[in-house]
Amino acid sequence: MPDPAATAAPYAPKPFVLLIDDDAEVLDAYRQTLELEGFAVKASRVAAEALRDVHAGFPGAILTDVKMPGLDGLGVLERVRAVDPDIPVLLFTGHADVPMAVSAVREGAYDFIEKPADPVRLVDALARAVAHRRLILDNRALRQQVGAGQLDSRLIGRSPAMERLRAVVGAAASSEADILVLGETGAGKELVARCLHDFSRRRPKAFVAINCGALPEQMIEGELFGHEPGAFTGARERRIGKIEHAHGGTLFLDEIESMPMNAQVRLLRVLQERSIERLGSNKEIPVDIRVVAATKVDLKAQAAKGLFREDLYYRLNVVTVRIPALRERRDDVPLLFAHFLDGAAARHGREPPRLSRAELQALLAHDWPGNVRELRNAAERVALGLGEAVPGRAPEPDPGGVPADAGAEPLALILDRAERAAIEAALARCAGRIGRTAEVLGLTRKTLYLKMRRHGLDKGEFRLEDDVTEMDDAAGRHVT
Repeated sequence: MPDPAATAAPYAPKPFVLLIDDDAEVLDAYRQTLELEGFAVKASRVAAEALRDVHAGFPGAILTDVKMPGLDGLGVLERVRAVDPDIPVLLFTGHADVPMAVSAVREGAYDFIEKPADPVRLVDALARAVAHRRLILDNRALRQQVGAGQLDSRLIGRSPAMERLRAVVGAAASSEADILVLGETGAGKELVARCLHDFSRRRPKAFVAINCGALPEQMIEGELFGHEPGAFTGARERRIGKIEHAHGGTLFLDEIESMPMNAQVRLLRVLQERSIERLGSNKEIPVDIRVVAATKVDLKAQAAKGLFREDLYYRLNVVTVRIPALRERRDDVPLLFAHFLDGAAARHGREPPRLSRAELQALLAHDWPGNVRELRNAAERVALGLGEAVPGRAPEPDPGGVPADAGAEPLALILDRAERAAIEAALARCAGRIGRTAEVLGLTRKTLYLKMRRHGLDKGEFRLEDDVTEMDDAAGRHVT
């Protein structure tokens, strides 16, 4: 197999596992099992030789036997952690070594697998470990990009929805068209507007933002157009308005739906003529601006109700940029949260805390009605140690962790309960879609169905209304 350092990126074609065991038969058996489940495996009987492939950018997980001649599993763990403590190391252990393995997990091992290994448990644990490693590498790459002026360091996410958003913003930024940005509260409309400015030829000039909903109606025309001395009571000197101040740059009008009708009429003329008149003046002043307007409502529907000028809607709606809600791109939540957590911890001079997998599941299951703004606030709370990321949500069992009182009940029961919780969380996140759930958990459809049957789980309990796919039903009929 080629050197993973040369071929693997944060998203490798296949999840990569470095497998170490001095028993040739065991090594070959587990290698075949993992390869059948879609892993890329490099197997080695000598730990010291295997570790030559381990480096700070190592793209996968390591599964090692504990008892081996020469360098044993605990020695492997120690050496790997010296290279990069975030590389997941899982230990193969016999039943008599479970207390030692529990101790090793507390010292930094990712998990342990009791021999003889249940193939389903083995595949689940490694899939989670590789996904965790990919998240770590993604976050590191993101930190390196921040400040480099790249669009993907500003509009963060690896989901298809964010890929599309970046493509649209990149194309729109190079144009001179006025733009309408649509998005829910907290989705990042001003961030998108700033990107449209910063990646355009207008970047050296001003980006002028005004919230139409935050200004009293009697002040908004003066703010936008400026005024001459004596234009109204209290106007003692000339004032340059926001539109004139944005000359050569970008004017961002947030909550455009809140703009009064009389101001809408004047704005429409500005967009058509590219000139303004200050209040109290008849002099035309040419302005070179690009207008980016943002709204959280359907302006066309508002226009149909007479609450917004239809001609202004069509004038603004030359190019539309729609920002996906956070619930529409849940796969981006861990990366975004890690980014915000790092930033908050740095600002407050603290080490960013690590989230348990139960906390990560809670993040993924939450709907985030406040979108990115709510997620950023959650990261701030966690960085300060002032609360949970998702308030009011009881922590679910951690499918990969080891409870402090692990010796109080049989290990099999602990793992069984944790496995059920992990499947339930994934089904909830994927609205009961079997194909998507299997992909998230790193399982085949058949394996997922068998595990659901063992735990008494019904995909129908997790479906949204009218959300049924024939493909999933057909796949289920093949499982006997």
